[in-house]
Amino acid sequence: MIKNIIFDFDGVIVDSEILASKAYAEYFKDLEYPLKEEEFYNYAGMKTIEVIDILTKKYQISDKKKFTEDIFEIISNNYSNNLTLVDGVREYLTSSKKKHFIGSNSNFDRILEGLKTVELNNIFPPSSIYSFDMVNHAKPKPDIYLKILKDNDLNRQETIIIEDSGVGAKAGKLAGVRVIGITAGKHWHSKRDENELYNNGVIKVLSSFKDLNAALKGL
Repeated sequence: MIKNIIFDFDGVIVDSEILASKAYAEYFKDLEYPLKEEEFYNYAGMKTIEVIDILTKKYQISDKKKFTEDIFEIISNNYSNNLTLVDGVREYLTSSKKKHFIGSNSNFDRILEGLKTVELNNIFPPSSIYSFDMVNHAKPKPDIYLKILKDNDLNRQETIIIEDSGVGAKAGKLAGVRVIGITAGKHWHSKRDENELYNNGVIKVLSSFKDLNAALKGL
């Protein structure tokens, strides 16, 4: 029986991955690269600084420092002004009787800010929030999930992880916890292949939080 749920944050609880993709598309539009938001969706789950490293090399950006500052400013503005919840997550969380945790490649303060913005800070107290800056290695390494398990003495067989990216799914699997994929975030467009999640170890992929209770039965 599942008693504990560990949620990724970006793209699972808040619909922020699409905001980051908008930021990258906006930036490259100014550089006259005709890139669409969808071209950046595959970076979901990665730390922003890692994505910046990849894009700097891919598009031969000469001033990485300015690129980094500009991207973080655009993302921050989008995050503050346009952040919304992933469809169905509020309804699920407010009705669930299980223990809830967050394990994210985002930093702690940003998660707190996001939860306050979408008014879920009463659901996730600070003690239930784990961020990449608390561990030695971010996802796809399993450090963050191992820390949640250890700190809270969680039984792996009574715990499930909810992820929206291959990076996160791999981390969960390496931690020895079953992972369910969720594609309810807006960054999961119709042409994006769910095998990204299956190939990294998820046991199921759900398109809606409405299906989560049924998926947990029997696990």
